[in-house]
Amino acid sequence: MAHLPSRRRLALAVPVVLSLTASLGFLPTAASADPVTASATSATRTAEAGTLAYVVNTKVDHRTIKSVKKAIATAGGTLVASYDRIGVLVVHSANPDFGAQIRAVRGVQSAGATRTAPLSPAGTTDEGAVQVLSKAEAAKIEKASDAAGQSEPLEADQWDLRAIGADKAATVNPGSKRVTVAVIDTGVDDTHPDLAANFSASQSANCVGGVADTSEGAWRPYTADDYHGTHVAGEIAAARNGIGVAGVAPGVKVAGIKVSDPKDGLFYPENVVCAFVFAADHGVEITNNSYYVDPWLYNCMDDPDQKAIVDSVNRAQLYAQHKGTLNVASAGNSNHDLDADSLVDSSSPDDSTPVTRTVDPHECFDVPTQLPGVVTVSATGVKGTKSYYSSYGLGAVDVAAPGGDKYQIPATPSANGRILSTLPNNTYGFLQGTSMASPHVAGVAALLKSTHPWASPAQLQLLLKAQADNPGCPTEPYDGDGNGVVDATCVGGKHVNGFFGYGIVNALRAVK
Repeated sequence: MAHLPSRRRLALAVPVVLSLTASLGFLPTAASADPVTASATSATRTAEAGTLAYVVNTKVDHRTIKSVKKAIATAGGTLVASYDRIGVLVVHSANPDFGAQIRAVRGVQSAGATRTAPLSPAGTTDEGAVQVLSKAEAAKIEKASDAAGQSEPLEADQWDLRAIGADKAATVNPGSKRVTVAVIDTGVDDTHPDLAANFSASQSANCVGGVADTSEGAWRPYTADDYHGTHVAGEIAAARNGIGVAGVAPGVKVAGIKVSDPKDGLFYPENVVCAFVFAADHGVEITNNSYYVDPWLYNCMDDPDQKAIVDSVNRAQLYAQHKGTLNVASAGNSNHDLDADSLVDSSSPDDSTPVTRTVDPHECFDVPTQLPGVVTVSATGVKGTKSYYSSYGLGAVDVAAPGGDKYQIPATPSANGRILSTLPNNTYGFLQGTSMASPHVAGVAALLKSTHPWASPAQLQLLLKAQADNPGCPTEPYDGDGNGVVDATCVGGKHVNGFFGYGIVNALRAVK
């Protein structure tokens, strides 16, 4: 699942096959990539037994797309959405041979199932369960915040803001209302008093099923248990309004694009394709992606289904980059060296029965974090060292940011090393994970965009790296959980290394 217990990711070493994708000719001009749709909801509701969802990736000329659509129908497929500008078609089919048949069609460049279990007729990257803030804890923190003269009642517990200078940055430039960060996630509770003032409903949607639903409230979480996206949104843009907490960029706008499936909570490829395209077409400057695309932790290019997933999501995120959107993603919580010769993946596929397999992370990709141009983020704790769970890797991680670490204890009222932020229904709580590190970087990127409004996504990424503080590799063997066993090895130097990439982001430098 692109789920809450363990998020894992990487980035910079772009595989040749992905790099070539940018020159395939599907990137748009100023035109929208809005899909031609059959209702995704009705298509799911009427699904036959054994129906799977597919992405079909084609050449982008209209003649090819038209002929492929005919072939889809002939092969027993139902077209759900057609993103013609990037050549991605979302299809449902109960034909067990649909994938093989459609891959043989002229003009089809890749095609495959987006899940391994059938649709029913009707993933995120935090580490561990949420710790909801009690009234007694809140009162203790509020007293300390007041004594310290902090503007937000719970700010005394926000060690993460101080770690990257975000508290001081807010007095220089809290961010521009002209900049929006879209949280592609489990939904955002825009009624939360710390988020309501900065929420952009016009740039929010529910993309589940591969088609954007922009009806009122469609972007909200299904239940209070779908708290992940609301927590992320607060880390980015909780307002400095004398209520609760503050975000890294409390002056920018935040939007919610819901992509988690209501049945199993997974983040399927067609949903994420829809989200990137929607964000790009609605003027979003930055997206935050604290998840991996289900059902595969790593998508191997020698598998036709997994290759099609990489291709479709890459087309969508490149489309977003081309239209001016910077995409930021979490590196993952598996403590994997993403530059290793091999890794063991025992969690895929997560929508049916996982099978343990050994993969080469240079040929099997975590999506979207390993895609070209995506900013990949590792996590740190209050001591400024790598969080025990965070994946890492030289040439894979771009930058680092606070994601929390229960083994690194801060001198705060709660002494909680996790990250405090907003939860649905006007509550607050602690989470840790690279899911929490990524929004800190998205927030700093929003401050950079506010300061340099004409900066392109590539220029913003360079600015992120330039303003980061790199502590270098640790001088002692790394033992993240303190059990006496070396847990990871940092490779690289003071300028760039596997634990921190180019360094830990710095909000104060971003606004100066």
